Amino acid sequence: MRRRNDADAAEPDRRVGAKGLGRRSLDALRVGVLVLDGEDRAVLANPAAKEMGLLRAGTTVGGAPVAHTVVRTLAGQARRTGTRREVELDLPRGGGRDPLGVHIRAVALGDGYVTVEAADVTEAHRVARVRRDFVANVSHELKTPVGALQLLAEALLDATDVAADSTDEELRQTDFRQDLAAARRFAERIRHESTRLGRLVSELLDLTRLQGGEPLPEPAPVSVDRIVAEVIDRTRTPASAKGLEVGFVGMRGLTVYGSESQLMTAVANLAENAVAYSPDAEDGKPAPRVTITARGDADVVEIAVIDQGIGIEPKDLDRIFERFYRADKARSRATGGTGLGLAIVKHIATNHGGQVEVVSTVGVGSTFTLRLPARPPDAVLPLPPSVEIAAETAEAKGSA
Repeated sequence: MRRRNDADAAEPDRRVGAKGLGRRSLDALRVGVLVLDGEDRAVLANPAAKEMGLLRAGTTVGGAPVAHTVVRTLAGQARRTGTRREVELDLPRGGGRDPLGVHIRAVALGDGYVTVEAADVTEAHRVARVRRDFVANVSHELKTPVGALQLLAEALLDATDVAADSTDEELRQTDFRQDLAAARRFAERIRHESTRLGRLVSELLDLTRLQGGEPLPEPAPVSVDRIVAEVIDRTRTPASAKGLEVGFVGMRGLTVYGSESQLMTAVANLAENAVAYSPDAEDGKPAPRVTITARGDADVVEIAVIDQGIGIEPKDLDRIFERFYRADKARSRATGGTGLGLAIVKHIATNHGGQVEVVSTVGVGSTFTLRLPARPPDAVLPLPPSVEIAAETAEAKGSA
């Protein structure tokens, strides 16, 4: 009998403890939870709901908080229909911050009460906006060379139309040489635009792979000397056409770890940009230079590409690594640039545990620095002592 009385006395304590545990659990949720009564007054709200702005300050000083207009509307629909109502939208936030993306679900509980659950989907909305912008930019970039190819093809057909329908006598009486010169000019432009189109598609595929479309290759030791030599060889022809000098100054024998082809692409993109945005050589003046430097220690290797080009405006420095962003759109199109080269460099650096930085002065030139780890990735390093000790302890227990 006494044991039964003790158990009955302990039962209320357990109920009180369970109630407190439930409230603490509700407050710990990252999902916002709000319960409204029949008059849309908040009878329960966890901290996440308040942080998301589901509750607003009352209209009077010291008045009770008021549920957000969207929340009240959704709760009213759920109350009237008796069915679950859902909506996903962006709620504006002050302070110049991006809007808060929320997925709100309202369920009627009976007697006029409605529970509202709100999940933060801001990151998902941000990714969706990036994808929409990316698709819009790709469509625009593809339309430009495709439209140019169509117009040039029509002009080429018009220039050769006389030759196709005329007799030899008629051709002798016309200035056929002008038509041939025009046809050649149009054909060269077609080749330029088709090359740019092919490069754009190729770089889009490269960027997709770098952003996670394909697994990264197994890291391997890569000679910086080999990268520099290959990049200088690649840029020799376009640099010579502009009368530029491309050279190397720095340490020899440095090694980084990663994908040789990707690292080659990153340094080549920087060097090709340096050549494209450098002025042509002028008679009687020293030839502009593009210099590749390398230095490093036991932890980091720095590969820098220095040019004496037009430089970059301070307002553009924070955005030049964005996809399709161009500080000088006209010059970029004239040189066949796609607007993806620096974005690819940034992703390659990030995927290799490094970073890329730029310092630039308008009218003086720019320096792009690629910083890469000089050591193998952690996967090939010895296990930390704590893991080894744990393993030894397990083996000791097994032998015991």
